[in-house]
Amino acid sequence: MRFRILGPLEVVGDPGPASAGARTPGPPKVRAVLGTLLARTGEIVPVDGLVDELWPDGPPRTALTTLHVYVSQIRKALSAAGPRDGREVLETRRPGYVLHTAPGELDLAVFEGLREQGRDALRDGDHARAAALLRRAEELWRGPFLSGTPRGPLLEATAARLEEARLETVEQRVRADLHLGRARELVTELRSLTVEHPLREELHALLITALHHDGRLAEALHAYAQVRRRLVDELGAEPGARLRGLHQELLSTQDEPLPPATATLRPLTASASPRTAVLRGLPAPDEGWVGREHELALVEQALTESRSGGWTAVTGPPGSGKTALAVAAARRAADAFPDGVLFLGLRPDGGPALDPALAPAAGPTHDPALGPTLGPALGPAHGPALGPALGPAHGPALGPAHGPALGPVLGPAEAAARLLRLAGVPVDPAVDPAADPLEALHRLTATRRVLLVLDDAPSVAHVRPLLPTGAGSTALVTGRFLPDGSSGLRSVRLGPLEQTEAEELLAAAGPTAAAEIARLCGRLPLALRAAALQLSARPHWTGGTLAGRLRDEATRLDVLRVGELDVRQRLTSAYETAPATARAAFRLLGVLPPGRFGPRTAAAVLGLGPGAAAPLVECLVDHHLLTAPAPDTYELPELLRLLAAELLAAEDPEESIRAARVRMCEASVESFGTPAAPPLTAEDLDAPARIVRTAHGAGLWPLVVRLADALTDDLERTAAWDLWEETHTLALDAAHRAHDGAAHARMLRKLADLAWQQRAVERSAELYGEAARRAEEAGEADERARSLAGLAELRLDGGRVERAAELVRSALDAAAAGGAAGRYETHRVQALVAIETEGAGAAVGPLTDCLALATVLGDRRREAYARRALRRLDGPPGPLEVRPGVWRWRRDRRRWVR
Repeated sequence: MRFRILGPLEVVGDPGPASAGARTPGPPKVRAVLGTLLARTGEIVPVDGLVDELWPDGPPRTALTTLHVYVSQIRKALSAAGPRDGREVLETRRPGYVLHTAPGELDLAVFEGLREQGRDALRDGDHARAAALLRRAEELWRGPFLSGTPRGPLLEATAARLEEARLETVEQRVRADLHLGRARELVTELRSLTVEHPLREELHALLITALHHDGRLAEALHAYAQVRRRLVDELGAEPGARLRGLHQELLSTQDEPLPPATATLRPLTASASPRTAVLRGLPAPDEGWVGREHELALVEQALTESRSGGWTAVTGPPGSGKTALAVAAARRAADAFPDGVLFLGLRPDGGPALDPALAPAAGPTHDPALGPTLGPALGPAHGPALGPALGPAHGPALGPAHGPALGPVLGPAEAAARLLRLAGVPVDPAVDPAADPLEALHRLTATRRVLLVLDDAPSVAHVRPLLPTGAGSTALVTGRFLPDGSSGLRSVRLGPLEQTEAEELLAAAGPTAAAEIARLCGRLPLALRAAALQLSARPHWTGGTLAGRLRDEATRLDVLRVGELDVRQRLTSAYETAPATARAAFRLLGVLPPGRFGPRTAAAVLGLGPGAAAPLVECLVDHHLLTAPAPDTYELPELLRLLAAELLAAEDPEESIRAARVRMCEASVESFGTPAAPPLTAEDLDAPARIVRTAHGAGLWPLVVRLADALTDDLERTAAWDLWEETHTLALDAAHRAHDGAAHARMLRKLADLAWQQRAVERSAELYGEAARRAEEAGEADERARSLAGLAELRLDGGRVERAAELVRSALDAAAAGGAAGRYETHRVQALVAIETEGAGAAVGPLTDCLALATVLGDRRREAYARRALRRLDGPPGPLEVRPGVWRWRRDRRRWVR
């Protein structure tokens, strides 16, 4: 069974007396439903969308019933036309229907496949194959899309898209035919097409090119004059850059001998006439390419709209896919550069050393993006934290422009010579000492329309001598250190892949494992590719196996090494190109947990003042070792964080690492453990929890306790029970190891509060009792009062009112010698007991005391609670707020609500 929608709708049945031959489904609206489903074959088309398509001006009351009838008729027709059941082909799937076609059954799918193959062949320079494939794609069209079928908004949009695809296919086939020397036979076809589409500039450009190749220069100039007059008269606009460039080339070649009518296109040479695009040195398309459509569109647009002297850069961290994106963009934009696309890697294996005459200078001014003031800022004022890590060479200068791992880089003169050889224009100074490759390259790009793709550039200064200056040519440059702001530069910066794109690259792992692997790889394309290759190379591994191996941070980078693909090596190359002071700072920042941090945290870890730390941090951003997702906000990408920690352990003394961890923990306490600190959200809590783990692992016992204390209110407010349990259990252990009796009692009481929240009554009672005993031993009256008050509240909730009252009296005695916090908690529970034993009026006094104590403490949450509780005393019976955010029904102590 076959379906045809590139023209009138037809269903061609399988061979057989009952089903053979092409059939047109009956009523127009039935054809509209089938056409819509075929246009989106394999996708769920919602019922609402089909209704809008059938009745764009508003559906009748019977629309759904009528649609069901149409679907039933289609299923019957499909069953009659082929062996498959109609319900198998047209499936009901919420919220609509999906139509399934097999490969080769739908002419639209065949068209798109042939078109894509033809485009690939054209980009690879296989013009004969491209012309044959694209011509087959054209021949599938029997008329306008779904002609004779009523079209609503969805089909109208599809028709417009497919018409554009059809015309692009024609244009690409014409380009292939031009390469094959068929200019004369194309002229008549192109004249007809330009009459049919008078404002489509690309068709006019092809006509002009065909006329020129057929030796008809005057007619080509006349064709340009005609289209220019039409555009000016009808639109008030001059022709675009493509046509204007062609016109200039026609004028510049008037004195050259005309090519014979049957001549094929010659390779790009210094004396060649302009020709349709050829690709030289461009790597094959990346078969694993996924996503990046937005960035790809930005680069393609920048290339095709580039003005004289303009160029485009793709920047990003190592492994972000800069080269793959540049190659894909160059292939897409190749048709805008008919004289050639030339690709050159500036760091070839075994290539020559950097041209000494053109090497960037060392010292503080080596890098324009950092400016001359960065070096002095990192001098002796950097403080003791960076001293041991930097050693005697840290000085006022930043050191060499590129670290020891930079390797050989082609000098501009050698790079120009290689580009000329790619273009078929060798320049040999040994034969002609006066020959200047850079000057010859500039002459070539000034008179041609060429795209230079320069991969892995070390700096703007290094590639500037190679950049075209003419109107028709431009350059696409990749590199890690190509800052915005350079003259004529349009920069596209790459980051991690989107989560859905990353999961698509890891589809073989299964959806659940793919999501985790993408997260563990930081969604870095190179790491994702390594993960996918691991699964491919080890068929006995499942996605869960790989995810499990990647969870171990100590070995994750080892897992992401497959053959020659080594993620650690690529990341290390970026690290080694940074200045020495920046490398030391990068290592120290490896003590940070995952997540974002601010300038103060960075300065604390580095042991510097904010002013001295700022240029270091920005230098790391420039070298793509840090990201800056928002103003004054930084983040170590996941795999670079692991590399920093790995290098820190290998290269820095333990005392420096321990000091950095202490400073990090102290800065963390200040950032979220003070009354002025903004409250943390549930999403924010993982990073400080990791800091608690880090501090405990480093044996920083007092800091573990301080961190846990600072986190308690946020953990309770966000109901982060698991993190509360983990962090405070670690803090309890730290208090024990530090022989801090007061902290030991406090952590026991906070864990008892957690058990109370979770309704683990017995565990809560045990912890409160132990906390009260520890507090008494440590002479901590305030902490003993709070523990006894908690135990009293627990007994009250269990119906043991008299025991609760006894415990409150003991808590009040302890609170008298304690602080405001203990007295507040004791009076709060006293009020709850009073309500149970004497009535609401008896709670006014204790709650009034709570309000006054909350004001003394400066605790707005507790103050707001006391005010609410006082207001509700005069209300009708109902739930009572026993703690901030926790409610109890007065008449049934067993029922609690939050």
